[in-house]
Amino acid sequence: MSIELKREILEKHEQGVRVVDLSRQYGRSTSMICSVLKRKESIKSVTPAKGLTIISKLRTTLHENMEKLLMVWVTEKQLQGDTLTQTIICEKARAIYGDLLKQTPQTSIDEASEESFKSQPGLV
Repeated sequence: MSIELKREILEKHEQGVRVVDLSRQYGRSTSMICSVLKRKESIKSVTPAKGLTIISKLRTTLHENMEKLLMVWVTEKQLQGDTLTQTIICEKARAIYGDLLKQTPQTSIDEASEESFKSQPGLV
């Protein structure tokens, strides 16, 4: 279920539509609708990439900033006509993430996020 759909469900529930009616309208179980309603705050606060359906609890604004900076870098390289491989992009992503991490006060949550980032397939 996409984030957009979850937000739509939240919106309709706030307008007074019952859980049972939402369940019928979207063809989902009432328990799934209740799960969406239970995670209301996290769903509303996130700004996911287009088409993202799963939100990681360890994903922070640091990740979002890294992705934005990486996209700018990739676009610049493409405009220059440079060839980019997955390895080159991953190395740059790690470098950007490391730079951003140095600029941010370190906490145990940040350390967990860094480990989460490093453990993502294809990035190490």
